[in-house]
Amino acid sequence: MKILATLVAATLLCVPAAFPQTPAPVQHKVVLQMNVDGTDSWNQVLGNARNIQTAFGEKNVRIEIVTYGKGILLMLKTNTAFEAQLKKAIDTGIVIAVCQNSMRGRKVKSEDLFPFATEVDSGAAELVRKQEAGFAYLRAGE
Repeated sequence: MKILATLVAATLLCVPAAFPQTPAPVQHKVVLQMNVDGTDSWNQVLGNARNIQTAFGEKNVRIEIVTYGKGILLMLKTNTAFEAQLKKAIDTGIVIAVCQNSMRGRKVKSEDLFPFATEVDSGAAELVRKQEAGFAYLRAGE
């Protein structure tokens, strides 16, 4: 009887190994720094974000673009040339954060930004926070 019980227990221990489980998708996390202005720089950062999404799959990656200094200028409502691209990026799950320190320094108010902008207290501090939370860091722009 003990032998039968031992065989049954050993068989039950092996059953999970016989049915491989599908691993959960890897969640990549990336933060991109944007502190320069200009069409070429913004095309680059948005292109980098799209390329990362293509490589890992939109659902498998979290991306935040942190803007500060001159980089916040693209997030102004008056910058209509990039509005559609920025909105599309937001719709795919990309977060675009605007530094409030840079906003104050440039006398930019929340209502001056596109409504889909996310504000953070400090762009530099946000980059540190994201890296401490395990985000890979990429510098974009010139």
